[in-house]
This record gives sequence, C-alpha cells and structure tokens, in this order.
Amino acid sequence: MTRHGHHNPAKAPSQRQLRVGEELRHALAWILERGELRDPVLATTPVTVTEVRVSPDLKNATCFVTPLGGGDADAVAQVVDALGRARKFLRHEVVRQVKLKYAPQLHFEHDTSFDAAGHIDALLHRPEVARDLHRDDEEE
Repeated sequence: MTRHGHHNPAKAPSQRQLRVGEELRHALAWILERGELRDPVLATTPVTVTEVRVSPDLKNATCFVTPLGGGDADAVAQVVDALGRARKFLRHEVVRQVKLKYAPQLHFEHDTSFDAAGHIDALLHRPEVARDLHRDDEEE
C-alpha cells in the first residue's frame, strides 16, 4: 500500500478528510506536548506530528511523526514503537478533543520527508553559513 492509499491514487483527500486530519494532528501534538505518556522513550524524546492522513471513511488515521532534532534510525524506530504501544491511550485522548462519530484507529509512521529539510535547516543555522547569508544582506 502506498502512502496515498490504495484504491484510487489520483483521488485527492476531501476537505473533510483534510480538516479531520488537521484536527487530529493538532490534538495529538497537544497530548504529546503535555507529556502525560509514561513511556520513557516519549518522555525523553520530543516528537513532532508532521501530518495526519485520514482514510475516506475516517476510521483510520496514519500519523506521520518525526523526533525533534531528527535522531538516528534506531531512535526513530523506538519512538514509532512507543507511540504504537500508547495507541489506545492516544486514541481515547484524541476522541475527547475531536468530536467524531467513530474513534479512528491510529497508525504511526516515520515522516522521512523531513530528513532532507531538517538537514538543510541545520546547515542554514551553522554559524559559518549564517554569517555568509548575513554578509549578503549587508552588501545589498
């Protein structure tokens, strides 16, 4: 199954799917920020929920996550596993915040699209690169 669902890859998600996905993303981010999960991995690793894709029937939600600061493959796998273990709790909490007819099943996946972006961002923040960028500004 591709990341975009398997029935009709050309069909874009509906406004409802996008809205629910964004509400779920927001709710999850808030729950994770509050730090109520007792899992040691999640207690010590800040996680960003980058996107939530909801199935057309709104019964399944794929949550794309990335540990803040990237982390190696091992750290990422631990975070995804920990979120998987916390699924029931997270689902229960999300449903209290997002009013839906069905509580969606939550699936967690690592968002790999941020690796490259994070790398570029880190490069831009390196002092020598930042200095070069500011020098250009001054010359204009």
